[in-house]
Amino acid sequence: MSETRATTPVFPPGRYGRRRDGRRRLAAPITFGVILTAIAVLLSVRLYQQYGDPTYDAQIVRWTGASETQITIDFTVRVPRGEAATCTLRARDYAGTEVGTRTVTVRAAAGESTIKASEVVPTTAKAFVGEVLRCRAADGPS
Repeated sequence: MSETRATTPVFPPGRYGRRRDGRRRLAAPITFGVILTAIAVLLSVRLYQQYGDPTYDAQIVRWTGASETQITIDFTVRVPRGEAATCTLRARDYAGTEVGTRTVTVRAAAGESTIKASEVVPTTAKAFVGEVLRCRAADGPS
């Protein structure tokens, strides 16, 4: 019986380039990942500050009375006490096409921070759904 021993191959020096030591280098991918994560967080914060205003938070309660000419949207808006909000309402048909919009200004009662509103949105076709797209601080007295 003969025995074969496994040996590490020997390469001529300089012939095949620099030999690797077998360890993976993770510093570059980890650094890249940390930088990418930091950029994503900073972008998220920036966009939230620009477009997200939790002070003026709207919630749909329901929509009713959908017809060929209008839909009634009931919604609530959280605002600073006694302040007003300007909200953009939208009606869409079954296919998702916008069939009506309306911008309304609603005001909270003195000392209140929640506004309950019901507004009619005129439509050009039968609406299937009503939405509150956005609420923001009202520009002036309503």
